[in-house]
Amino acid sequence: MTSATPPAPAPEQSGEAGRITVLIADDQPLVRRGLSLILRSDPAIEVIGEVDDGAQAVAAAHELRPDVVLMDIRMPVLDGVRATERLSAELPRCRVLALSTFDMDEHVVGALRAGASGFLPKDVSPEELVAALRTVHRGEAVVAPRLLTRLLATFVAPAPVPAPPGADLSGLTPREVEVLRLIAAGLDNTEIAQQMAIGVQTVKNHATGIFAKLGVRDRAQAVIAAYESGLVRAGQSGAGQPGQGL
Repeated sequence: MTSATPPAPAPEQSGEAGRITVLIADDQPLVRRGLSLILRSDPAIEVIGEVDDGAQAVAAAHELRPDVVLMDIRMPVLDGVRATERLSAELPRCRVLALSTFDMDEHVVGALRAGASGFLPKDVSPEELVAALRTVHRGEAVVAPRLLTRLLATFVAPAPVPAPPGADLSGLTPREVEVLRLIAAGLDNTEIAQQMAIGVQTVKNHATGIFAKLGVRDRAQAVIAAYESGLVRAGQSGAGQPGQGL
């Protein structure tokens, strides 16, 4: 483990003065250093540790209780997907933001399934990285809808024909099914509200209900559920022009 700091005095809370506490997990020292420099430049973010493999990430997260772990997907000893799976099960309040050198890394979907709240390429701008951390800390997903749709179309095997909402989606109301379909198509809350002629807060309420009924943490996992149930097929897209986050 490299440069892990002592445990925060209040393990279940954010850092000093309400700062977002972050643990960086990457096996490349230069990448860790660069990410740390970017994040330390923001007074609202506190980097509390840096580690170089997934096993160390899990151990450090238990010790330091960060708000967010920046998790490289491909690391030795324990890869980022398996480390994310363990963190999601053992520290559900800890958010994971997955990082990869490759936009179309097949492990990204695995990380989202494992409980990561989003995915960013490593060449993301400093401003986008900070914005993504803030979004993840709020409990939202930060995968760009267009990128998420491409990843799912490439790596999630769709049903040959769209199956009616059955077993997996049977607990959803017709309105919730439609909201889920539009989320999976890449529309944000404002675009969904416009398309369905309802308020943005109503969309948020529906989304919260969908997550609870599907047993998922965020929009990224809900989109995967929509694909795997057959509600949405690879290649389908929405009518909006989605922004940077989900």
